[in-house]
Amino acid sequence: MQNSITAYLEQTAKRLPHQIAYDDLTRAITFSELRTEAFCVAWRLIAEGIEKKPIVVFMKKSVECIASFLGIAYSRNFYTPIDVSMPATRIAKITETLSPAAVVTTKALFNKAKETFPDCVILPYEAMCDDACDEEKVLATASRVIDTDVLYILFTSGSTGTPKGVIIPHRSAIDYTDWFAERFAIDEHHNLGNQAPLYFDLSIQDVFLPIKCGCRTTLIPASRFTFPKDTVSLLVEKKINIIVWIPTALCLVANLKALKAPQLPKLEQVLFCGEVMPNKQLNAWRRAFPETRFVNLYGPTEACDACTYYIVDRAFDDAEVLPMGKACENTEILVLDEEDRPVEGDGIGELCIRGTSLAYGYYNNPEKTAQAFVQNPLNSAYPEMIYRTGDLVRRNQYGELEFVSRKDFQIKHMGYRIELGEIESAAVAESRVDLACCLYDSERSRIVLYYTGSIEESDLKRYMEDSVPVYMVPAKYHHLTEMPRNLNGKIDRALLGKSLNHKESK
Repeated sequence: MQNSITAYLEQTAKRLPHQIAYDDLTRAITFSELRTEAFCVAWRLIAEGIEKKPIVVFMKKSVECIASFLGIAYSRNFYTPIDVSMPATRIAKITETLSPAAVVTTKALFNKAKETFPDCVILPYEAMCDDACDEEKVLATASRVIDTDVLYILFTSGSTGTPKGVIIPHRSAIDYTDWFAERFAIDEHHNLGNQAPLYFDLSIQDVFLPIKCGCRTTLIPASRFTFPKDTVSLLVEKKINIIVWIPTALCLVANLKALKAPQLPKLEQVLFCGEVMPNKQLNAWRRAFPETRFVNLYGPTEACDACTYYIVDRAFDDAEVLPMGKACENTEILVLDEEDRPVEGDGIGELCIRGTSLAYGYYNNPEKTAQAFVQNPLNSAYPEMIYRTGDLVRRNQYGELEFVSRKDFQIKHMGYRIELGEIESAAVAESRVDLACCLYDSERSRIVLYYTGSIEESDLKRYMEDSVPVYMVPAKYHHLTEMPRNLNGKIDRALLGKSLNHKESK
């Protein structure tokens, strides 16, 4: 029985000690080296007398960052990644919520860490690795970890812009990693190409699959995605055969014609999660990689990463909606109406999740926890938690789940209930539209569409008038040269909302 995520590393370091685990393009680390350095981090925290406390990892995306995660787990503490590029105001809010017991950083970032976390113990990674380590005491501490202990806390802004710390125990990460490895047959011959920041839940399989399966993860810097053709070349160079990326990154590669590169990687599987994947760009990928398996993953941070999946097994028109599929193993999906009754047929309801993958709630935030993590309304006999995602879904003619919209993207306009996501899907089906984001200007009671691409506004307006009912046609269009993105790479709707209010107030 697996009690902790680090038990994976104990097994794999014995089986494949000299195989590369992670490569950040400046350094590659073997499983044996990874274990040694993780033990050094663990020993220092144990020597400091810190246990079952939050530890911040303040680093750039790197092999040292992942070794720190594992060292913190060995020490029976839990980690929170804070990237050096995060805005100071966000870091301050996270720190206030978390009250970390220590900060693990590098020598190069030591002074910045002291300024950013003035009241914390600052532990340079290199110094910890230079110190002698008591391996027996590390193993003794790690042996007391149980699967309900907290492994990490990731902060997500949600729709309010205020960071919420999602609490994930070992058992949730184990449950998800085991499912992913088995369902997609991952082994030591696979090479993953990581796109997501390590503070984003989409990176979870990139972090934990190597220590479970013996595969390798290449950590691709965000700067490489500025030039998609270079990204494709890197996939070829590093012999990457599996990627799990956010749809925006896949769309960027497709929109900038990088899939027409002279040499393409030998991708066995392409998975995506975090946003709706438009079929127009997915079809471009499918044409470029006809033998590749494509998988649509869906899930919030509060369910570790993914709770449903759909293996793309049929053709889709550009304007069609890509299914979310079915629940991952050991997970149950409930679709509930506004009265908390199960939705029948193809009716729309809120997607709720039950299973081992669920988080405990939000750190130091009982009010938000009580709103989202609730007793299963279909069970009054004993305590049973579900998570209310706030996502609206329906089932299609195949019985597959389809994403409709966020509850907070559902509006009432001209007497109709409208899902803004449906308007966005209609817009991106136009061949000259690359990305679209739809907002509702409640002060002026009008729908506003932001878009990128080569289409003229007048042509897009005519297209929308022919594509959606009159009450769903946007009243205002804004052409952007580039769609703004938040720290996770998703479309920054909050920033667009501020921009809208600023523009319209002039």
